[in-house]
Amino acid sequence: MLNIALFGPPGAGKGTQSERLIEKYKLFYISTGDMLRKEIAEKSQLGLEAKSIIASGGLVSDEIIVQIIEKTIKENQESKGFLFDGFPRTYIQAYILEGLMIKLNTSLNCLISLEVDEDESVARLLERGKSSGRTDDNESVIRNRLKEYYDKTLPVLKFYKDKGIYFPINGANSIDKVNNDICDVLQNELSKRLLNIVLFGPPGSGRGSQGMALAEKYGLEYVATGKMLEQEIEKKTKIGKRIQELYENGQLVPDEIVVQLIEQKIENSKGIKGFIFKGFPRTLVQSYILDGLLKKHGSAISEIIEIEVPTLELISRLDARSKTDRCMPYDNSTAKIVKRLQEHETKTVPVIQKYNQQHGVKKIDGMGTFEEVFERLSKEIERGFRKI
Repeated sequence: MLNIALFGPPGAGKGTQSERLIEKYKLFYISTGDMLRKEIAEKSQLGLEAKSIIASGGLVSDEIIVQIIEKTIKENQESKGFLFDGFPRTYIQAYILEGLMIKLNTSLNCLISLEVDEDESVARLLERGKSSGRTDDNESVIRNRLKEYYDKTLPVLKFYKDKGIYFPINGANSIDKVNNDICDVLQNELSKRLLNIVLFGPPGSGRGSQGMALAEKYGLEYVATGKMLEQEIEKKTKIGKRIQELYENGQLVPDEIVVQLIEQKIENSKGIKGFIFKGFPRTLVQSYILDGLLKKHGSAISEIIEIEVPTLELISRLDARSKTDRCMPYDNSTAKIVKRLQEHETKTVPVIQKYNQQHGVKKIDGMGTFEEVFERLSKEIERGFRKI
């Protein structure tokens, strides 16, 4: 999702640029003025409250504005992003938008400011006044409007400068040049976006084979902790020797080692479209680690997918596998199979529940042939790509 705030003084050309950006990037346009008029026209509860305030000569409160914005975003979740025009206008509203974005599990990607000096703005608005017939397009009124804009906007710009997502654009250039400069900023932002999938599923659900196949099809990096640990042992690295010692002593590999390997994987993976994580996180602690690790590298989890298979089917699959050359040491008896399923229930299910509250978990039916399940998963991956 691409979320933009477009700033600029009166006469900077925000309206013209907004139209082009909405068309090119398929964004939903959010103008607080337009939304207020819509709510009032529909006679919604928020609209009636706003109408009453306006009728008495008051200003509509931030509390009402943020509820209308939240309602609008929730009603347009299939949009590829939102373009905010006229919000946030104040330093306080910047904090409000920040909190709202966190609540909706998204963020503002960039604030684009069309920079036009005061004399240029005045000249443009005076010229517009000749054709528009607007009585407020006279120099005295214009300069007052500009003063109000700069007084309120400078603290907002500083807020986003401090966050590192403020991008000034020379608005004095031609319409096409300004548009190209904005698009350069947005394309650079989009190029940073990775599709990061956490693939859950109990033992026997097929998430390993499905994860590898999905990674190959969509150009994603497959991150399986078990496989990474085995590779370190085969390479006889310093970490690999430590892992071997832990295995021989019947001990679990600590998160400290696993995280180090995952971070190396992230740092060394260039030119990819994202990651599929399988086998990590297994616990609530690991889920917090992964969130922090991705954030450190300027990324985040995009989709959580859980492959669902009935318990009896899982036992049947794992028992059948135990009789083949694909048998794992932890699958060679019914007791071990049941223990693995119980561990998934007690340790990993709470992780899935946490992510369901934060992100929403897409549940995929794991019954059927490999191809049938793969097709269901592929549809979800493709939906994820469209979303980012």
